[in-house]
Amino acid sequence: MNHFTTLSDVPDPKALIQKALKIKESPFSDTALGKNKTLGMVFFNASLRTRMSTTRAAYNLGMNVMVLNVNADSWQLEFEDGTIMDGATAEHIKEAVPVITSYCDVVAVRSFPELKDRQQDYSEKVLNAFKTYGSCPIINLESATLHPLQSLTDMMTIEAFKKTAKPKVVLTWAPHIKPLPQAVPNSFLQWANQMDVDLTVTHPEGLELSNEFVGRANVEYQQDKALASADFVYVKNWSSYHKYGEVISNPEWQISLKKLSATNNARLMHCLPVRRNVVISDDAMDSDHSIVGKQAENRLYAAQAVLKEILNGLK
Repeated sequence: MNHFTTLSDVPDPKALIQKALKIKESPFSDTALGKNKTLGMVFFNASLRTRMSTTRAAYNLGMNVMVLNVNADSWQLEFEDGTIMDGATAEHIKEAVPVITSYCDVVAVRSFPELKDRQQDYSEKVLNAFKTYGSCPIINLESATLHPLQSLTDMMTIEAFKKTAKPKVVLTWAPHIKPLPQAVPNSFLQWANQMDVDLTVTHPEGLELSNEFVGRANVEYQQDKALASADFVYVKNWSSYHKYGEVISNPEWQISLKKLSATNNARLMHCLPVRRNVVISDDAMDSDHSIVGKQAENRLYAAQAVLKEILNGLK
């Protein structure tokens, strides 16, 4: 595996899920694998679980870690070609990325969309700049359109908790106070479409995701109908794809314990952070349905599985 930026970088997704579950059983079995190797982590926006889990995963493999918070620790970066750089940006990405990747054996990058121009966001200019100008493997820690590390975690969690060979998995939109990217739902659907699950996505009309990611999933506009007999309920907000970045307010779509009572005793999932009593009610978050904490813990082992695959490729 040369990069980990999208599902297509993974030769065998199901095998990688099993490797992550195996690592969880024995996380310190490969502490010499990353000896004298350095992971560089470049953040264009805030992070909690991604930053901490990936750092710990690298340490578990014996790697060194360097972290760069762009615009806080470094010069502001310019991405456009032909720009006269007489404004706020002091360094061009064409110089910055080759330098960063020359210092590291693997570089992991996190950047969010601006949610103003869909074409620009979906061009993945930040992530692709690192792949274009870099000289080492690149890991996507969340980009404008995808979050593959989260999705690997999600599939790993479903595999660990499923009670039937083909569980019903429902991705449901939930309300939020501000516009959020489509990265997590896009990526979740991209991965889930490759798994042995009965997949449904439910949301109010007007919040359709790109068909590229919806794939074979059933689309249901009635949340209660979608939730019926669900084995897993994955809750996530996203802003409008077609009216790009628009926030739609619909508090009735909040997930509650009452709504979960219509499921097949479904496991409740969310990628975090979650705004309690906006996205999910307290009674649902604190119920026995919730595996949100276990899901977050699995971020460590998903990251470690990816790093291990990449390090094995560097030998």
